[in-house]
Amino acid sequence: MLTVLEKANVLTEALPYIQSFAGKTIVVKFGGHAMVDPKLEEMVLKDIVLMKLVGMNPVIVHGGGPSITEWLKKVDIQAKFIDGLRVTDEATMEVAEMVLAGKINKGLVSQINLYGGKAVGLCGKDGGMILAEKKKSEQDLGLVGEVTEINTGILSILSAEGYIPVVAPVAAGKDGETLNINADYVAGALGGALKAYKLVLLTDVEGIYLDERSESLASRLNEVEIRQLIAKGVIKGGMIPKVESCLAALGSGVENIHIVDGRKPHALLLEMFTKEGIGTMVVKE
Repeated sequence: MLTVLEKANVLTEALPYIQSFAGKTIVVKFGGHAMVDPKLEEMVLKDIVLMKLVGMNPVIVHGGGPSITEWLKKVDIQAKFIDGLRVTDEATMEVAEMVLAGKINKGLVSQINLYGGKAVGLCGKDGGMILAEKKKSEQDLGLVGEVTEINTGILSILSAEGYIPVVAPVAAGKDGETLNINADYVAGALGGALKAYKLVLLTDVEGIYLDERSESLASRLNEVEIRQLIAKGVIKGGMIPKVESCLAALGSGVENIHIVDGRKPHALLLEMFTKEGIGTMVVKE
């Protein structure tokens, strides 16, 4: 347990970061184990409320893959994935939208409000915030989308009025069809459109590893190094959407991108308010 003096030192160390980040937009992709462990989920949401109270403008993009898979089992639909993306037919899309934009989104909003924040739940359809089209792929992914345009007006208004936007990664396609978009891609696209100061992806790994045995963690990687790791097969599966969203956000002007282990208690505070930080930082060059 920390002594009173140690607690004071922690607050003192955080002060310059609080001052530096005041007024800055921070996009947080919330997913993985932190969403299914009630204690970790509470810590993440309280960290985000604290960020808002000290002057930052957090925007949450949440996933919900395990919950979608659970509900698909209940209605006897088999989940299928290609390169970390869920193959989505009409029945799967119906379940995914109900789980993401309904159950999970409103649950997170309710908890944030309980912890003293003011949250508003949205999906990409609201206010025409996210426009999308079917994702181009060698294999048919069905109703899986990719972002074509972001309209940030509603998010900017909510943040300016003291609210924390909570975004579900569901959007409308050009023909009006509902599309399921990987939450990592949505977080990257929103980060770029909002000119966010930081994009933080909470994951179930410590960061990006330099070898297939996951023994050597990279503290910092650039775009060229990441593409080399993908080509070698070191980065694969569910990590591919994460790193691709990082690269897209870099190209859109996000200054700082971090892949952080959401299984660690208060991972966000460790990343935001300490000198060492945790995880892997992704930089342009």
